[in-house]
Amino acid sequence: MGRKPATERRDEVKTGTAKAPAFAYRPLPGVADEMVDNTGAVRPVWQNFLSALTRMTEEELTERFARADRYLRDAGVFYRAYGTTGVSERGWPISHIPVLIDEREWQALSEGLQQRADLLESIIADIYGDSRLVSEGLLPPALIAANPEFLRPLVGVNPASGHYLHFLAFEVGRGPDGNWWVLADRAQAPSGAGFALETRVATTRAFSDIYAETKVHRLASFFGAFRDALLGGKRSGEGRVAVLTPGPANETYYEHAYIARYLGFMLLEGEDITVVNDQLMVRTVAGLRPISVLWRRLDAAYADPLELNQHSHIGTPGMVEALRAQTVTIVNALGSGILETRALLAFMPTICRHLRGEELKLPSIATWWCGQKSEREHVAANIEKMVIGPAYSRMPFFDDNGQSVLGSTLRSTARDSIADWLATEGQKLVGQEVVTLSTTPAWVNGKLTPRPMSLRVFAARTDNGWQIMPGGFARIGSGDDVAAIAMQAGGSAADVWIVSDKPVEAHTLLPAEETFTRNMPGSLPSRAADNLFWLGRYIERAEGALRILRAWHGRFAEAADPNQPLLADVSAYLAAIDIDTKQAVPETLLRNIDSAVYSASNIRDRFSPDGWLALNDLAKTARRFKEGVKHGDDASHAMTILLRKLAGFAGLVHENMYRFTGWRFLSLGRYIERGLHMTRLLGHMSGPDAPDGALDMLLEIGDSVMTHRRRYNVNTARLTVTDLLALDPLNPRSILFQMNEIHREVEQLPNAFVNGQMSPFYREAMRLHSGLAVMTPETMTVEVYQQLARELERLSDLLARTYLG
Repeated sequence: MGRKPATERRDEVKTGTAKAPAFAYRPLPGVADEMVDNTGAVRPVWQNFLSALTRMTEEELTERFARADRYLRDAGVFYRAYGTTGVSERGWPISHIPVLIDEREWQALSEGLQQRADLLESIIADIYGDSRLVSEGLLPPALIAANPEFLRPLVGVNPASGHYLHFLAFEVGRGPDGNWWVLADRAQAPSGAGFALETRVATTRAFSDIYAETKVHRLASFFGAFRDALLGGKRSGEGRVAVLTPGPANETYYEHAYIARYLGFMLLEGEDITVVNDQLMVRTVAGLRPISVLWRRLDAAYADPLELNQHSHIGTPGMVEALRAQTVTIVNALGSGILETRALLAFMPTICRHLRGEELKLPSIATWWCGQKSEREHVAANIEKMVIGPAYSRMPFFDDNGQSVLGSTLRSTARDSIADWLATEGQKLVGQEVVTLSTTPAWVNGKLTPRPMSLRVFAARTDNGWQIMPGGFARIGSGDDVAAIAMQAGGSAADVWIVSDKPVEAHTLLPAEETFTRNMPGSLPSRAADNLFWLGRYIERAEGALRILRAWHGRFAEAADPNQPLLADVSAYLAAIDIDTKQAVPETLLRNIDSAVYSASNIRDRFSPDGWLALNDLAKTARRFKEGVKHGDDASHAMTILLRKLAGFAGLVHENMYRFTGWRFLSLGRYIERGLHMTRLLGHMSGPDAPDGALDMLLEIGDSVMTHRRRYNVNTARLTVTDLLALDPLNPRSILFQMNEIHREVEQLPNAFVNGQMSPFYREAMRLHSGLAVMTPETMTVEVYQQLARELERLSDLLARTYLG
């Protein structure tokens, strides 16, 4: 039977015939709770949501949560976790129940964060400018001079945009008294905005009906305003806006690719960029193109190995010099990481009064820098209420991987030596008030359970000043311990709904219909073209291997003798390309598939989620077949399954990928590899010394058995097989078909003609194509195939030198 309608299931809950979830919510004593007030009454902003939950069965809730999980899984959202056993990827850890905050309360919070953003701008401008805060005694010199985030080469370098900060994040928590305060400032390369978007989408999948009825502020306007501000920073029509990522190994790389795709910006790595005449330039297949705005997502010290961290392999030499020349805007300015220093929180109130003549609207968590005598004594005297941690740390104590010490956990003998420790190491330490965070409901073991929570809130500089994202995401603890909030410690993320009592405006990043224009895709970075080209080659290489192995195992199932002449001959051919037929699913095949996945992972901003899922499914299936598949029919069947999955991936790419420059490089990789595959096979298996059955096996590998029967009224013969697999322009498996397609794609590439003449690469492709087109089956000898294979390899090398260097 089908699933019952929701109304019928809700009736069953009322009559007691269906199991309803447990909503006996008990807030923790002495802790502020987001859902209930201090009298235990549900806050007005939560009433409609909680009422909707009570009308659902536990089964329905489970189904709703599964929808959210399925969306995140299908979208490929992942978070890279680092543990004692190494690095692992896990799905984005969503806490399905959103956090609801009243619009009026959020407005007050936003005003405090806007003030704080302006204050941080003033502080960093002073640190890298006149340094009056130090000279006037408002900041200790040691806190700046000894700080690893203070980048001396940036002193005196004024930003081209006039601003150091453009995008910030804040860790915000609510205390037992119900008031908000800032736990940490994020100015280096704030992460999480893309995850906030994906968390919103997943949560609305689970609660689409409730979300539609609730007046929740949308997120698109925030991103639209920031995108417009970045585009407004372009210094010329040729200038580009790009996102700079450390690469796929970074823990939040998924977000970098997602944000770049969402906003329509190029995603670059350090090697994609060079500096020419003090201007940042991106290497594209059409040549060097200028970059006007670079939203960096890597730590500043790694941005320029020439003047900053000389051991960096992910930066761009000369970037600092480009900043001095004011030819590029970096978001945020290099050196802004110093604002994340934990000890700086101790001086924020005084600096705010000095610079702005007002109190902080949103206070920081109580912090004491132990480089001063009175502060050391206060921390030592109140050690049971303190957390002691590194002064220069950029992380709140619950996120610093155990670097901090909770004073209440120290034994009495250890407490006696605290004063000596603080006296000798005080400049490197801070004391912070122990945090008791407010709780929010999370779904744990079939019931709503209070869990500690902090918010990550984002601020973007726009043409109208600082704009606060109406939401962000909440970090939810895995238990009552506040230290378990960190993602690396098993914490999860919840969507944040800012709820209004009046209708909210729906926003989109797309222009209005009456302002419709067709924007051509931007230039393709050479690294992206390289990965697309090799993705095509690896996919085709895997397919070629699968087709040979399937034919081999099919014949082995009949002969059961690997030394039979044809099987031995094909085994020798495969051994020459490092494929061992002693393995039912050879490791080389798996490596080719894994290499395809790796190439695709480097271009996630240009790759469809469906294609990514299909490719990963192929890789997982291949790994699963590695164990337990036996030679013969079993292996042949496994190869068929893998071929179908690979065909599914290829079909998705072929049907959905936009036919622009990236498509051409992917296609060229496939055509060159398929041409090489068939050339080498024909050279080995169609010669006079080929064993019996080789020609029939060739037709099977080339998926041309039925075509051969229809086209030739003779039995399988060397000339007919050669004609069909080498020289037939209509056979998508033939060598000439690949050369025709290569010729067609090459003439559409940038710079195919230079000053009215063919480029060397275009000329070589034309020569190969015309040379093969005039051949006949009789002239296709083993030597011709060998020479053609060498020329195809040279063509690949020439493509790399022309476009991918």
